[in-house]
Amino acid sequence: MDYKMILEQLSRLLIASFCGILVGWERKSRMKEAGIRTHFIVALGAALMMIISKYGFQDSEAFLKVPIDPTRIAAQIVSGVGFLGAGAIFMQKNTIRGLTTAAGIWVTAGIGMAIGAGIYSVGFAATIIIIIGQTVLHADYKWLSSPKAVQVNVTATNQEKVVKDINDRLKSNGIAILKIKIVKRHEDELIDLKMILKVNSSITPIDIVDIIESDKNIRSVEV
Repeated sequence: MDYKMILEQLSRLLIASFCGILVGWERKSRMKEAGIRTHFIVALGAALMMIISKYGFQDSEAFLKVPIDPTRIAAQIVSGVGFLGAGAIFMQKNTIRGLTTAAGIWVTAGIGMAIGAGIYSVGFAATIIIIIGQTVLHADYKWLSSPKAVQVNVTATNQEKVVKDINDRLKSNGIAILKIKIVKRHEDELIDLKMILKVNSSITPIDIVDIIESDKNIRSVEV
């Protein structure tokens, strides 16, 4: 039994796990769906699969004299982790969430594969790059900001110009209505508005409520 090789393989598992924890800690600090444990397990599992792929069939190759392709298991890791990442993606009020977390899970598997294959420098470099990238790109810089879609439900009195007044107030604050659905309540003379708004990232839900509620015909606002 080659104890030196065993220690080398165990160290790869530990290092891959540590890198996965670092990436997961960044996601957990932002209260994302997949955190430390998920990234830890993904990195550990990917490293384990790579070790098995590289060293698990050496005896069969020597005995059967048949060449073994270690890239087959690696290819299955890449495609298999895609299903795991898909579980982190979901829709919330017409907005897709979890894409960055899913991509992080996929990259974490790549980090585990690199370290499992013994390419430590690439694994460490990828870990540092993804943490720095997530931290810097998540900051609230104007050059990084982009409009977002926000769903707003409004109940208002059924007045002739209430919809136009709401649209004017939103437009004056740089908010555009992308989609609107109006339902009239005949029993209490109210209307329900379901709107999808195009909002700058600097505008908060409280700002939206304040803008809309300033109209005296508004009864309730939900963002």
